Amino acid sequence: MPDKPIDTVWMELALDEAGDALALDEVPVGAIVVIEEKIVGRGFNRNITDQDPTAHAEIVALRDAARMMRNHRLPAATMYVTVEPCVMCAGAMIQARIARLVYGAADPKAGAVDSVFQLCNEPALNHRIETRSGVLEEKCREMLVSFLRKKREEPREADPDS
Repeated sequence: MPDKPIDTVWMELALDEAGDALALDEVPVGAIVVIEEKIVGRGFNRNITDQDPTAHAEIVALRDAARMMRNHRLPAATMYVTVEPCVMCAGAMIQARIARLVYGAADPKAGAVDSVFQLCNEPALNHRIETRSGVLEEKCREMLVSFLRKKREEPREADPDS
């Protein structure tokens, strides 16, 4: 059996990160940052756990990578993320000067790479990011869709402020 393509191998590790989010009942999105075939940053959604609206998987992974590399710029890095990044995360990747982004499932409602906005290749900005989509797309989408389906089926708690 031939070896798996390298983007598939890294995306499987991003899916492992998404599994960590799922274990905390967070939206299951995972990300890793790779430089020279080494993981330098990892992250998964932690918004609820950290009570932080910016604690998306990509932001957590970028912060981890920046600390590891001791630099806020990561020009040799590839970010692998299970779901298409939002505006905040795409903007952070541009600020970090990420070279390449690989994502699994598109986000037709809030995706800022291809779906709603195309920030990673916006001519008005000073940095462009090479992008690839659809790596392990079905696995990435299914993890997210099944989580959201389960959430919709759960009874809602009464709002104590109502």
